[in-house]
Amino acid sequence: NCTGLERELAECPARPWGQHNCNHLEDASVECSDSTVTALGTLQLRDGPDRCAGRVEVLHSHVWGTVCDDGWDLADAAVVCRQLGCGAALAATGSARFGRGHDPIWLDEVNCTGAEGSILDCPARAWGDNNCFHGEDAGVICSGNSEGDQVRLVNSGSRCAGRVEVFHGNQWGTVCDDGWDLRDAEVVCRQLGCGRALSAPGGAQFGRGDGVIWMDETNCSGVESALAECPARPWGKNNCYHGEDAGVVCSDLSSLAPIRLVDGPSRCAGRVEVFHDEKWGTVCHHGWDFADAKVVCRQLECGTAVAAPQWARFGQGQDPIWLDDVQCTGTEAALSECRAKKWGVHECEHREDAGVVCSGGTSSSASLQLLDGPHRCAGRVEVLHANQWGTVCDDGWDLSDAAVVCRQLGCGSAREAPGRARFGQGIGRIWLDDVMCVGNEENLSQCQARPWGQNNCNHREDAGVVCSGTA
Repeated sequence: NCTGLERELAECPARPWGQHNCNHLEDASVECSDSTVTALGTLQLRDGPDRCAGRVEVLHSHVWGTVCDDGWDLADAAVVCRQLGCGAALAATGSARFGRGHDPIWLDEVNCTGAEGSILDCPARAWGDNNCFHGEDAGVICSGNSEGDQVRLVNSGSRCAGRVEVFHGNQWGTVCDDGWDLRDAEVVCRQLGCGRALSAPGGAQFGRGDGVIWMDETNCSGVESALAECPARPWGKNNCYHGEDAGVVCSDLSSLAPIRLVDGPSRCAGRVEVFHDEKWGTVCHHGWDFADAKVVCRQLECGTAVAAPQWARFGQGQDPIWLDDVQCTGTEAALSECRAKKWGVHECEHREDAGVVCSGGTSSSASLQLLDGPHRCAGRVEVLHANQWGTVCDDGWDLSDAAVVCRQLGCGSAREAPGRARFGQGIGRIWLDDVMCVGNEENLSQCQARPWGQNNCNHREDAGVVCSGTA
């Protein structure tokens, strides 16, 4: 019973908190006349666990509508989280992760830089102009916390499993696995509302980060409410590299089984592994195709599918074979939503392990791989060009060229630059010949060479590399 002069609703006379004779059919609402509704008033997150996570909806022409996930990424999510006062963006979800809306689809192909004050300031198609359906509704998960408390799990397709990243100094960074154990993982799971800790994997099992390493020698007791409360070395002080990035798997994984791509050149290319019954396992390549790869790439936020390789292209796994005869339509939000045989039922061997190459991994290290060697840092050099893998001819191939390859893959220094197909002959295109690197280039594509595909070689001349690293 407000007089209208109160500064906030809590100052108005009313029954004691929680005392009423009502049901939700009587829920009250408000519509304001101010036509300059901005910022918070034009944006909301629906059907999520709290106000800082959910399906993105915007207000236009006095009607709420959704946003299509075409091109939706963390830069867009960052603007939404900032606009709502919800901290940093943890995830930019697609494929109606928070359910399908029933209103107009107002925005499509949103392309924020991440610095905008409102999503309405971001480039996008005209209002209501889209080629989408509500199965593509975009969502956001924000930290909702103060800077010191922000933590996220990335690179699994589930917010409750992945590589641990913390936000400090306006920058996300990883945690080193020195001393990392279940007590530390327990704190992360509690902080994220993800149940109990199932495992605390180290060794960059969820891929290597590429930013700063913020925490090392973390030593939680297990009762802390946030990872930032745990004893550790000072921020940024460590003796680690990203091959030691810590991970966490929590019990509350919902129906979207976490996935990862391993033994590839980047987190967006590799052998497909899925987490089930507290174990990682592989996927058999029976029926494996582009539609299946598309779902994997979407779940990992790795762009579009470039290839769906079979026959253990990224090496043979050693864990259970969890899935066989996977039949995705290509629109699913997670691989575990696709039709397949029952978990663990298959007639396969690990030489039939399925793989994926996504477009989000076709730059830098993802456009390069070493095959048929003893580990990922030694083998035949292959490069990705025009959506196809091919080899490099050994004409002029030397340690300067190998040094660039090793640097690009995060594999240390170059030890050898073998030619004459030391690691076996490739079967695809020979993409590069007469490569002449100085040795300080960031990636092989920056080195001088003949035009793509022009060579006077055969696969008996395929070049290889042996780097000092092994992981």
